Amino acid sequence: MDYQNELSGKIALVTGGTKGAGRAIAERLLQAGATVIITARNAPEKENSKLHFIPSDLSKAEGTQKVVSEVLSAYGKLDILVNNLGSSTTPAGGFTALSDEDWESTLQANLLAPVRLDRGFLPQMIDRKNGVIIHIASIQGILPLYDSTLPYAAAKAGLRNYSKSLSNEVSPKGVRVLTVSPGWINTGASKAWLAEIARNANSTVEEAQQGVMEALGGIPYGRPAEPEEVAELVGFLVSPRASYLSGTEYVIDGGTVPTI
Repeated sequence: MDYQNELSGKIALVTGGTKGAGRAIAERLLQAGATVIITARNAPEKENSKLHFIPSDLSKAEGTQKVVSEVLSAYGKLDILVNNLGSSTTPAGGFTALSDEDWESTLQANLLAPVRLDRGFLPQMIDRKNGVIIHIASIQGILPLYDSTLPYAAAKAGLRNYSKSLSNEVSPKGVRVLTVSPGWINTGASKAWLAEIARNANSTVEEAQQGVMEALGGIPYGRPAEPEEVAELVGFLVSPRASYLSGTEYVIDGGTVPTI
């Protein structure tokens, strides 16, 4: 479908937009005609002069405030907010391996950063009775991996609940709020991780990938998602074609979650 101009005149912000799914989402919105701002702690590895980059650490309150202030002063509005930032750096080993700092840093990045950005950008969306907020959660919000990503899974579960609650509040005021929950995505970081698993196990990358899929309980589609596939879903959800969609979660996981 030709979507080249359907976001013309729209200002969009994608957090964690310098690589992986975030980068693919930013480029998809750019193709649809939006003016796109991306933010992350580090500059993009691949430069794209059409993507406006704001360096910021969104896990800190001052980092989110910086982004809100810079976007609104430069553009005067924000139409589309894609809260894509997500990270898990906690150690494996279950609940006993996790400190307060592990919990707090994970909750700051995965739950409180979106909350603060929403709070910063929502007033002008409500004033104009127009806007779309996407929260990128994870299937771990309902399918947690307790050994290695317990705080991340809990944060994403909280994000799903918050997203639904926020939608109930602001949908009557003209702002759509949606959740997208991907499963495993084939990003650059994921490829490096598989290569490391393969090296440590003296196996092939293909065998490492199969082992990860089995640990997830299997992916019926037989492979992880490509970043562009997640971006295509987001591109549709923020478009006028999805004008009646709000308060809903969209799972994109190749069938990983074994329940309805």
